[in-house]
Amino acid sequence: DLRLWPETGAKEDVRYALVWDPPSGELASYPNLEVIFSSGAGVEHILRDPELPPLPIVRLAEPNLTMRMSEHVMLHVLLHHRQILDYLEHQRSRRWRHLRQPGADEVRVGVMGLGVLGRDVVRKLMTLGFQVAGWSRTPKALPGVETYAGKGELDSFLARTDILVVLLPLTEETRGILDRALFARLAKDGALPGPVLINAGRGALQVETDILAALEAGDLWAASLDVFEPEPLSRSSPLWTHPRVVITPHIASISDERAVVEHVLRQIAAHEAGKPLDHLVDRERGY
Repeated sequence: DLRLWPETGAKEDVRYALVWDPPSGELASYPNLEVIFSSGAGVEHILRDPELPPLPIVRLAEPNLTMRMSEHVMLHVLLHHRQILDYLEHQRSRRWRHLRQPGADEVRVGVMGLGVLGRDVVRKLMTLGFQVAGWSRTPKALPGVETYAGKGELDSFLARTDILVVLLPLTEETRGILDRALFARLAKDGALPGPVLINAGRGALQVETDILAALEAGDLWAASLDVFEPEPLSRSSPLWTHPRVVITPHIASISDERAVVEHVLRQIAAHEAGKPLDHLVDRERGY
C-alpha cells in the first residue's frame, strides 16, 4: 500500500517512510512508523528535524549510486589531469599548443571521506595509475592505500595531495572545512600547475568566497563543484563565469528511482523477517 505525501490517508497505517527533506515534525506525526529511509546517501536534511522520532534511519547505499559517483569523480580527475580546461580555451582562441602532460603515476589524488562511495572511488582511481591516499574522521584500512585519520593527520594528507576529492558527509565538524586555510596546505610541489578541488559531497562543506580567493592567489589551480549552499547556485555568483571552475547542478550521483525502490524493498523484507537493517545512520556521528 503506497501513499504519496501529502495524501497519506490515516497516518496510523503508515509503517515506513521514504523521504528526502520532510517538513519539521512531519515524521513524528506517524504513530506506528518503524523505519525512515533516506532517498539519498546524505541524511543531514533528516537529522536537522528537532522533532525527529527515535527510529532507525537507513541511508541509501547501493551499487548504482556508487557507480555514478565514481564515474563523476574519475571524469573530473581526468579532466584536470589532462588539462582540458586549458585546451578548451585554446580551442576558443584557435591556438594549437601542446602542454606538458604528467603521467597519472606522477599525480597524487587525496580522497576525503572513506565511506562506501569514497572507497569505491579510491579503488577505481588506483586502476588508472594515480597515487591515491584517503583521509577519514576515524582510522580506515584499505589494501594498498595510504590512509590518514583525524585532525592530527590532516596536514600530512593535504601536503601530499595534488587533486583533492571531497566526499565527506555534512556534520558540525565538517561544515565549512573547505576554506582558505585548508587550500593553503595542499601540495605546492606537484606535477600539475597547482592544486585542484573536486567537491561532490555537500555544498555546506565549502566556503565559496574562499574558493575564489584561493584561485586568485594560486592556492588552487582549478575546481570542479557539484554542490552548493544554498542550491541552486545564485545566478549572480562569480563561480559561474570563472575560467578555472567547472559547475554541475548536483548531478554527480543522482539516485535512480528503480534502484531506490529495490533497495527499500530489500530492507523492508529483511526487517519483517527479523533481520538487521543495512546502512543504519549513527545519529551521534551524523551519518
